[in-house]
Amino acid sequence: MKKNPTKQNVIDAASSLFFQHGFHGTSVRDIAAKANVNVSLISYYFNSKQGLLEYAVTQYYETYLETIEASMQQNKSLAPLHQLKNIVADIIQYKQENYQLSCFIHRELSLDSVFVREVTVTYLAKENYLISHAFYAIFDGKKRHQQKQFFLMQLKGMLVTPYVMRNEWKDQVIGDFSHQQFVKHYTQTVEKWLDFVVWQENTQSIK
Repeated sequence: MKKNPTKQNVIDAASSLFFQHGFHGTSVRDIAAKANVNVSLISYYFNSKQGLLEYAVTQYYETYLETIEASMQQNKSLAPLHQLKNIVADIIQYKQENYQLSCFIHRELSLDSVFVREVTVTYLAKENYLISHAFYAIFDGKKRHQQKQFFLMQLKGMLVTPYVMRNEWKDQVIGDFSHQQFVKHYTQTVEKWLDFVVWQENTQSIK
């Protein structure tokens, strides 16, 4: 479906302001001014600031889940570990391409709110299913279930940490080139961790 450029411009402006000032610290007038549109146009497209937020998050997660599913489909002929590495790379790339909205959403997810509960029910459950399925496939089924759960929890943590703790490297990720370098190096870091996990589990299974 072709995107409406004016509508997307409003979403981008809102994402930037939510990222800087938070949802409650941003007004509809602020968004309209940054997007260079009338307040009435925002009301026409989204009804309210809450409606704009819900639309932006829905669009973000639907495309995000489509990205994971497409990665799984494109790489299904590869060995499970390589499939998972490609999924990880695509997830980090997507989150980095949508950096401000990624940071805002993950910050909001750390709070207990109606927003969080709705997102959890509609999108995070499916994300968990897809990532868990790909992760457990790298083992032969004979490993300790509890330890695999701990490893899965660590993997999920690595996928969200850059967007929850953005102040740790805010000075290192500035322009497009630095974003791509971050994707490259952070993906490599997660891949090395996955190699270690598989090696450790295989070593322990031999003992």
